[in-house]
Amino acid sequence: MFEVQTLLIAACLLLGAILYTSVGHAGASAYIAVMTLFDLPPVVIKPTALTLNIFVSSYTSIRYIKSNFFNKTLFLYLSFGSIPAAFIGGRTNLPSHVYKPIIGLLLLVSGIRFLVQAVQKDKDHHEVNKPVAVLIGASVGLLSGITGTGGGVFLSPLIIWLGWVSVRQASGTVAAFIFVNSIAGLLGNFQSTSSLPSELPVFLVAVLLGAFVGTRFGISRFSSVGVKRALGFVLLIAGAKFLLA
Repeated sequence: MFEVQTLLIAACLLLGAILYTSVGHAGASAYIAVMTLFDLPPVVIKPTALTLNIFVSSYTSIRYIKSNFFNKTLFLYLSFGSIPAAFIGGRTNLPSHVYKPIIGLLLLVSGIRFLVQAVQKDKDHHEVNKPVAVLIGASVGLLSGITGTGGGVFLSPLIIWLGWVSVRQASGTVAAFIFVNSIAGLLGNFQSTSSLPSELPVFLVAVLLGAFVGTRFGISRFSSVGVKRALGFVLLIAGAKFLLA
């Protein structure tokens, strides 16, 4: 039998996956928030979040791409910069007193991002600036590799603000970006996989089930401003916990 804490973590991961995949993300910052709230050690959090991200983003990207919510050109230029940068970032292991503030700020930014996205609308579309896209990809890739996230919380609002994609088209583009980024980050710090928890199969089942539900809502009928706001507040609380720990 699984421990009660394992089932509680899995339930929270399931909810996080539903909410994140409904907007085209894989949920790493939510997974980090959950594991932080349950006091899992940082050495376990980073590789676990990246592993869950890889499985969820692979499924999520396929679903959104099949629904034509995807910009191939933007994805290629972003990935050109992000893959090597995420690999380098994955090789960077920060000490706890440095890692915790960075993750805390990441979660705070993620929370604010969801609060903003709740009222965000499409802008007039502009042609993708390819050199800028490569630079953005490299910057987000490096940060995501260091922190153990896929980078979607930074990338999604930025490419929408630049007018390169619509809110919905950003979903598939960002999901595919998270997939390649998470793989590169985990490969960059492959030795960290030795810290993966024995409960990982349970967590994987939970997040994949969440991805199945979340993408259905995101593709067909998701418009719950209240849910996005609730997620934003949860991430703000988790970020504050990391900063004050």
